[in-house]
Order: sequence, then structure tokens, then C-alpha cells
Amino acid sequence: MNETIRVTGVCGSLRPESHTKMALAVALRGRVGVRGRHSPHRASELRAGVLRPGRRGRLSAGCPPASPRDGIILATPEYHGSLSGALKNMLDLMAADEFERMFVALVGMAGGHTGTINSLNTMRAIGRNLHCWVLPQEVSVANSSSAFNEDGTVTDPTIEERLLNIGRQVVKSASVQQKIRGEDFIKMWEGLPTW
Repeated sequence: MNETIRVTGVCGSLRPESHTKMALAVALRGRVGVRGRHSPHRASELRAGVLRPGRRGRLSAGCPPASPRDGIILATPEYHGSLSGALKNMLDLMAADEFERMFVALVGMAGGHTGTINSLNTMRAIGRNLHCWVLPQEVSVANSSSAFNEDGTVTDPTIEERLLNIGRQVVKSASVQQKIRGEDFIKMWEGLPTW
């Protein structure tokens, strides 16, 4: 199969030059070699520009090619121990069938030194309820104000590699799924016994 793997990044921060947006841009660079358009969207853009009013949780037919279909990277700043309201609102407006069987990677940004364990755990729980496959790898960046230079480059090579790896993992997982996504796999998956 030689189909395009489409990966979309959704930024939960509404600030134009946010560190969350910078981290998401790095993570999306990790999917190099994937064909198709890829651009980070803010949660407010997806809510206002892609969701069709009146149809709860449905992406409009006119949505950009970067709309989520194979993989998605959700990035959020941690506000008061949870994900941003903008990202939560977008996820609340979407139905499970928009995420079902899609691979989702998580990135969290914190202004403090403790990281984003709460927001990442909350997003993981939301992912389970949306019936997507949340990757076990995730990135939590503490002290976000010192994690990036003004031009958006990462100050710590270890953090940069973790962000790039998240992008690669989404593509890798979606590629494997695409290769075995045929009806035979779906029938086999649904026919597996439950214990």
C-alpha cells in the first residue's frame, strides 16, 4: 500500500507564540518523509473553522487535508493541573468515531518544574473514551519558558529528540495500521474472543 499518512497537530494554547505551539512544531517535524499537508491547528481554529455547526462532533466536508485521519498530536499547556479549556472544548465537540482507531500522541508544557503529569493523564483518559489508541510515549516539558529560544528551536537536545520521536511514533504506528487495515484485519480484530 502506498497511501498518504496524514498527521495533524492540535495546539491547546491560544497564544500566537506559545511554547506549546513551538513544541508541537518540533513534534510535527519528526514525521519527515510523510506525504501530504501537515500544519498545527489551534483548538479554536478546529472548533471554529473545521467543525460543522449543528452536527455535533463531525468534521466538515470542506476541512483542510491536514484534518485528522491517520494520526494526531495533541499538545497542551497545563493550566491548574489540567489541559487547556480550548483543547477540552474541541474534544468535547467531537464524537468517538472521529478518533476511533486513530493513533494519538500527547505533548504537555508546564511553566513550573513539576511537568504535566495531570494534563497528560487527563488527555489519556479522554483518548480512551474517544476510542483512539493513545501512544504509550508522551512528552512532558517543564520550565517551558527556558525550553525554547526565540526562534522556536529547543534549548535541550534531549527534549528535542523526545518531541521528534513522538512525531515518528505516530507515523510509524499509523503506517503499520494502514498496511494491515484491510477488511481481513478488521474482521480478525472484531472476532477475537473477549476474556
